[in-house]
Amino acid sequence: MRNRGMLAVCLLTVMVTACGSSQEPPQVVEQIVVRERGAPDVAQTASAGTLDLVALGEDAFQTCTGCHSVAPDGRSAAGPNLYGVMGRKAGGLEGYSFSDAFAASDITWDEASMDGFLADPQGYIPGSEMLVGAVPDEEQRKAIIAYLAAQSK
Repeated sequence: MRNRGMLAVCLLTVMVTACGSSQEPPQVVEQIVVRERGAPDVAQTASAGTLDLVALGEDAFQTCTGCHSVAPDGRSAAGPNLYGVMGRKAGGLEGYSFSDAFAASDITWDEASMDGFLADPQGYIPGSEMLVGAVPDEEQRKAIIAYLAAQSK
């Protein structure tokens, strides 16, 4: 009986040792990031390690959706539909009633003009009817512009 017990212990020891490895398995760590809607964060793509500005911009643009849409077939509300806005003349969306200031402006939306407008709508186009929506944070403006550019393709 004693030999059988000893044999079982030896056999069990050999089996456990044979199954093991000298390397420890990699530790998997799951991260959950919680942030306020519209607040850019250090979001990185897993493959490139660069800021995903379009995703950040989509998140930041949520504060604009009360007045604007970016859907290809979206309707204009208090503000014009911004689908395809990059490369379009300011005040040039058919079917939307723009202010005289917009209609008279000689602006074609690009990154620089959109950045200036988002930073200070009234200062960039005096007489603009966009009374709310200034985006003082430069990184947030860049993200919104990247998002709008992606909606213009």
